[in-house]
Amino acid sequence: MEEKKQLTEMTENQPAMCCCAGPKHKYRDKNSKEYKSLISRLNRIEGQVRGVRNMVEADRYCVDILMQVSAIQSALNSFNKELLAQHIKSCVVHDIREGKDEVVDELVCMLQKLMK
Repeated sequence: MEEKKQLTEMTENQPAMCCCAGPKHKYRDKNSKEYKSLISRLNRIEGQVRGVRNMVEADRYCVDILMQVSAIQSALNSFNKELLAQHIKSCVVHDIREGKDEVVDELVCMLQKLMK
């Protein structure tokens, strides 16, 4: 019990270790396959969201709307998986090679937030 309390205090008292603690940027080559894939996924998701709005405005049946929302959530999960894989393969590996081991703590923190 005491160990759990100490772990909670450690993570609460170290916001700088968490992702989004400071301004970081990632250069993405606009012509790369990875960039185009992410943008394509986001465009499809945006279209799905507009479709759901149209369904609500057209008084469509609730179950039909719920099914579309579920499809959007699945698409967002797939986007997150792809972006996470790219992040680990590029940013995390680069930082570890540069001796910036704190990137592992940042990754763990981010994964904890994603898995809520």
